[in-house]
Amino acid sequence: MYIHNSNSDLRTRAQKLRKNMTKEERHLWYDFLKTSPFNYKRQKIIGRYIVDFCCDNPKVIIELDGSQHFTSEQTVDYDEKRDRALLSLGYKILRFTNLDIHNNFRGVCDVITFETEKIKRGER
Repeated sequence: MYIHNSNSDLRTRAQKLRKNMTKEERHLWYDFLKTSPFNYKRQKIIGRYIVDFCCDNPKVIIELDGSQHFTSEQTVDYDEKRDRALLSLGYKILRFTNLDIHNNFRGVCDVITFETEKIKRGER
């Protein structure tokens, strides 16, 4: 008898997302996060969610939102529900748009560094 394993489904989906990153995700990953002194992971599974980038120490999640995140009320509601679940686990969520990556990449990197270091020091 086959028992549906949602963790297996999530792993498969996370692997596909890692292989098919958006150009904004690739830019942030290869030009900043991969060499960060903090240990970020791509497309990490947390509970029943997959986050774009995650550092477990300190608990920081980085999400890059494309236009689809702003066009559907259902998507906005899902993002809010997901954020509440992740916040309840003690994560700080930093959200940026793809336009932020295009128009102010250095500023995005500065915010990530500032917020991650602040949380590492025990400040929220």
